Amino acid sequence: MIIMDPNLLTLVKILLAVVLGGVVGYERERSGHYAGIRTHIMVCMTSAFLINAFMASFELDSVARMGAALMTGIGFIGAGTILSHGVQVKGLTTAASVWGVAALGMIIALGAIWEALVVTLIMVIVLEMKVFTLKGKRV
Repeated sequence: MIIMDPNLLTLVKILLAVVLGGVVGYERERSGHYAGIRTHIMVCMTSAFLINAFMASFELDSVARMGAALMTGIGFIGAGTILSHGVQVKGLTTAASVWGVAALGMIIALGAIWEALVVTLIMVIVLEMKVFTLKGKRV
């Protein structure tokens, strides 16, 4: 195991959050959705930073409370990306991706780097999936 300076490790985690949040955000922006690369980077990076700061400064239960508060708060931001046009709803997947990158930032801060890489890959694959129809209905 490599021993790393805690400050350097924090910097690496925050930069990784920027990169992985940017990967997901790039897909959303390229597809022309409401929340793009900057939003996803900011949410992922801020989540990673806050969880990391709480881990360094507070008891473990405070870290768990911060995580819960982050997910609740990001839910409100995600709700702002959802628009209803009659019976059609737009922005739900983008809201889910913003919520997902918040969780991604948290697992990066907790040190689950491989898991973060796998989750990012899965998120991009899911976001790239084409909508198909089943018996005339969109699925």
